[in-house]
Amino acid sequence: MAASGGGNGVVVVFDFDKTIIDCDSDNWVVDALGATARFDDLLCRLPWNSAIDAMMGELHAEGRTVEEVAASLRAAPLSPRVAAAVETARALGCELRVLSDANAFFVGAVLDHHGLAGCFSAVDTNPAAVDADGRLRILPYHGLPGHGCPLATCPPNMCKGKVMERIIDELSCGCGGALAARRRRVVYVGDGRGDYCPSLKLTEMDYVMPRKGYPVWDLIAGGDRAAVRADVREWADFEDLEAVLLGIVAECLTSEHDDADDDGGEAAPPAECRALPATLASGQEAILPKAVHVPN
Repeated sequence: MAASGGGNGVVVVFDFDKTIIDCDSDNWVVDALGATARFDDLLCRLPWNSAIDAMMGELHAEGRTVEEVAASLRAAPLSPRVAAAVETARALGCELRVLSDANAFFVGAVLDHHGLAGCFSAVDTNPAAVDADGRLRILPYHGLPGHGCPLATCPPNMCKGKVMERIIDELSCGCGGALAARRRRVVYVGDGRGDYCPSLKLTEMDYVMPRKGYPVWDLIAGGDRAAVRADVREWADFEDLEAVLLGIVAECLTSEHDDADDDGGEAAPPAECRALPATLASGQEAILPKAVHVPN
């Protein structure tokens, strides 16, 4: 997954489960291979990441192959609206990344099947590999001694907030003083409890897109709104995801064009924005109120 860096100043970071695909990939595989009850039993005794690794071991022991796992993932539901959003954002010059508590094998199988893997410059997720015996191993992203994040919303194997901090540091590399405000904007799209921590790492120049009615939306809408500094744009279904995301991209492109305009006159939107439907080129209104920040 080696797409080149985006050239329009926007980095879109996608969660995977229930965001790129409309299911939880772990549950999808377990259900497809007839191991739901056994997985539920493992979850009573093990953390999720350890349980899915143990489940892959049990399936291997009974003769199920990694190809059967991959075949089940190729049937996982991925909306054409998501594929269109990914491809359009990439065509407009965005850099795209995945930040997921799934695993590299599952994410790769889905993105490869739908021809989307080349759209993403990086995938941060739990490591996975097939060992010499043909057994799929799934490991924690943050191994011992752990990630140390105090938020209860972060599972022990992965703090997406820590990863987001690293991504932002990478985007800010070489910037200092006033130039730090010119780093590329981040748009974070997610749905789950684990997506709350990275949302807290974004700044006023960034955007977070929580899926309405899902845990991260509940945490943002029902918690301390001042804690989330990014501009919040919710989405409910995959048609929404496409419209809201491309609206944000159009908004950012217009903003960049306006900032670069030196003649003092009214700036025309760049060609990329003019090519989008009018409803997207005009941007989307924030549905959750933007937090007002008061200096200490």
